[in-house]
Amino acid sequence: MAGLTDFMYWLDDLMWGTWMTILLLAVGIILSIRFAFRYQTKIAFNFKNTYGKIGAKGEGEGTISGFRAACTALANTVGTGNISGVATAIVSGGPGALVWMWVSAFFGMSTKACEIIIGQRYREHYKKSMNEYVCDRSFVLKNAFGWKRGAVVLAVFCFIFGPWTCCVQTEAVTSSMREAFGIPNLASVIVIGITCLVTIWGGLRRISDVMSRAVPIMAVLYIIMGLGVLILNFQHIPGVVALIFKSAFSPTAAAGGFAGATVRDAIQYGVARGIYSNDAGTGYGMIAHASAQTDHPVRQSLWGWGEVFIDTFIICSITAFTIIMTGSYYTSDATSGALTTIAFTSAYGAIGGKFTAIAIAVFAWTTIIGMYYTCEKSVNYAFGDTENNRKMMPIYMIYYMLPCVIFYNIEADLLWAFTDVLSAVYVLITIFIIAAKHKEIFRLFDDFWKRYLPAKERGENPPYVTFDCAKENPRD
Repeated sequence: MAGLTDFMYWLDDLMWGTWMTILLLAVGIILSIRFAFRYQTKIAFNFKNTYGKIGAKGEGEGTISGFRAACTALANTVGTGNISGVATAIVSGGPGALVWMWVSAFFGMSTKACEIIIGQRYREHYKKSMNEYVCDRSFVLKNAFGWKRGAVVLAVFCFIFGPWTCCVQTEAVTSSMREAFGIPNLASVIVIGITCLVTIWGGLRRISDVMSRAVPIMAVLYIIMGLGVLILNFQHIPGVVALIFKSAFSPTAAAGGFAGATVRDAIQYGVARGIYSNDAGTGYGMIAHASAQTDHPVRQSLWGWGEVFIDTFIICSITAFTIIMTGSYYTSDATSGALTTIAFTSAYGAIGGKFTAIAIAVFAWTTIIGMYYTCEKSVNYAFGDTENNRKMMPIYMIYYMLPCVIFYNIEADLLWAFTDVLSAVYVLITIFIIAAKHKEIFRLFDDFWKRYLPAKERGENPPYVTFDCAKENPRD
């Protein structure tokens, strides 16, 4: 285990080195400039066409509403990455890691939008086995590039290794529930395993229904608790803000149980944990939003703004401020979810720690379910729209849950290192797809803003811009 841990740390450092940081930020900056920063600046329009239409079914073709698709995506983004991931980033990169989370998120809004456009453009309608619109990286490789063999290899890789990233979710739950309630790890894992399996057994419609209820409620409660910490300690806010920005551009001295962090550490862990938290650049956006019912791919892409904003600028920031403001960063040797639990306990007493443990459990639960949906799409691609695809689902559901319930006791840092490495692989594939299909992305973007939207505003009824590659490129 020691040798494996050292190897994963080395691979993690290699994959998330300076070159990856530069690549991600460069892609986000270039896309933001090309999009004229519409995803970052047209806040009123974006809000009106996303959260402003929560109850609307939507126009066009699709399986579920745009809001439910976004909640399925948010199940991935609003998770333990916001609680445990932020804590780990601060431990490894210092308080300044939060600034680099913000930077990557600001430009990542455009990257996330590209993923959603791609998912809508290269999706397929599986009518025989599921009656769902589906897409993931493998569907794109086949439908956009014609790489059928490579798509199969990628699909197999994703559905085999994808479930292992959820170990960080169960580790965060067990550590926080043990810290707050003294609940044995095994008991927590059993409850998570059973409830997650029951939920995913119902397919996309049950998953999206549960996520559309659980994610918003838990996110709002967590935000309220975090704002309470800021209000109770408002006099410390200027000093905390100054420390965060200072640490982002200068080395951080050792404090309490934490080693000092360099600027490189702040950037590396800030960007890596930020990407894991908001999924901008990982390709998960193209999976979750492919099923959405919408009249134009670019309209659905507006949800990318909301997901990244809520995830990083609000929830991750609240976690970071709470950890720093309560002094937990300086006085505790804890890491991961346990550190955040200690921070809220310091702010609110025992009730704060208990609430955090519950929040981590719910966020981890929704993330495990959301991640299942993304892994399932790889299975769908590998078996096609056939009876075998339908028969494979129950078997894969059980396989998916095994790593979560068996390997929850592995060291948290090792789990995060493995998750980082796998995320880096997904990022490289996604960036390649965006770069290779940028002309199609920009064509659809310009079509929406220059033709389709003006026509709608004039009261015309232009035809919906929807896609089904099962019709365009039927399988051999």
